[in-house]
Amino acid sequence: MSDNDESAYREAVQHLTTWCANNSLVLNSQKTKDIIVDFRKNRGGRHTPVHITGTEVERVSNYKFLGIHISEHLSWSLNTSKLIKKTQQRLYFLRRLKK
Repeated sequence: MSDNDESAYREAVQHLTTWCANNSLVLNSQKTKDIIVDFRKNRGGRHTPVHITGTEVERVSNYKFLGIHISEHLSWSLNTSKLIKKTQQRLYFLRRLKK
């Protein structure tokens, strides 16, 4: 995307929707999520929501995909903190079993 022109992005989403319809596939817009990754210093402007078959796609700041937490900043901090929390919970139960 350049110069806040989202037309190429919208066209790609429309192309995907058309391709799925032509190949007897159904996009579940209730399960579809939209993450905006923006590395510009000036993050001005609002992004208009994406619509698939008339339903607005939910915009999220982070999402868990295949066990990895992906954030809009593409940092590992959220994934690492969730992994540490899960590890601490399992270690607690192992310590309790040891006693």
